[in-house]
Amino acid sequence: MLQEKIGLMIEGGGMKCAYSAGILDHFLDANISFPYCMGVSAGSANAVSFLAGQRDRNRRFYVEHSSDPRYAGISNMMKTGEFFGLHYIYGELSNEDGLDPVDYDAFVANPTEFVITASNARTGRPKYFTKADIERNHFEPIMASSALPVMCKPVEIRGKMYFDGGVRDSLGVEKALADGCTKLVYLLSKPKGYVMEPQSLRGVYTATLRHKYPLTVYNINHRHERYNRQMEKVRALEREGKAFIFYVPNTFQIKTTTVDPELMQQLYDAGMQDAIDREAELREFMGLPVDSSHQTA
Repeated sequence: MLQEKIGLMIEGGGMKCAYSAGILDHFLDANISFPYCMGVSAGSANAVSFLAGQRDRNRRFYVEHSSDPRYAGISNMMKTGEFFGLHYIYGELSNEDGLDPVDYDAFVANPTEFVITASNARTGRPKYFTKADIERNHFEPIMASSALPVMCKPVEIRGKMYFDGGVRDSLGVEKALADGCTKLVYLLSKPKGYVMEPQSLRGVYTATLRHKYPLTVYNINHRHERYNRQMEKVRALEREGKAFIFYVPNTFQIKTTTVDPELMQQLYDAGMQDAIDREAELREFMGLPVDSSHQTA
């Protein structure tokens, strides 16, 4: 019998992705790996640390590095034109000579197929980068996947401009199935039952982007429709026994731009605990042996 191709799908959500960081660190503790991984926005950055086997690295970014004004904030936006300092986060911090570098060699050596979702700013089409597009000290695909319109400038890669992957393809369900995945494990940044509403601040992003990137404006206007359709597909797969979903607890009221180290630690801990509590269930879903050494009393 051929081994199933199980995809790990890590949704974006800015600082809310501290939750998936906790889950991923428990996966490292429990030696749970996947043949396929897709990351969107901050989820793609979490995936890099996971695939490199760097436990606690993601937590440090949400809890420790985020306090640096170069990481995120209004002052950063006034100075650079970006709320999130993408070149600081995925450049100065993450490069080999940075404060918290990616273990690039370990990342490349990991056999997991890795897909990073971005959105072409001009055409509005999704762009799926792969591990081959990430070079040593060049994490531009991760920057592109995380470049929230208005909050960040588009990222240029090989002469084309890209915005956040969630603008066009937030959940990647169709792409993963087309790539041959038979089951999907979702790490979501939204609570169970979440229904996306039309995007707020329509006048702001329209005025800012309509002249240069009108198709990006179109995508943002219709993002809620695509997201809710995709979420229905994911839930249908769950009912069929083909999707396993981690939802952020609805007790957390966190925005994409929330920068609060204490709250980020709590969200990370919640992800870690959910992964511990559901490990046996996940192993059964994935067809893995249950390892009692990783179970809580």
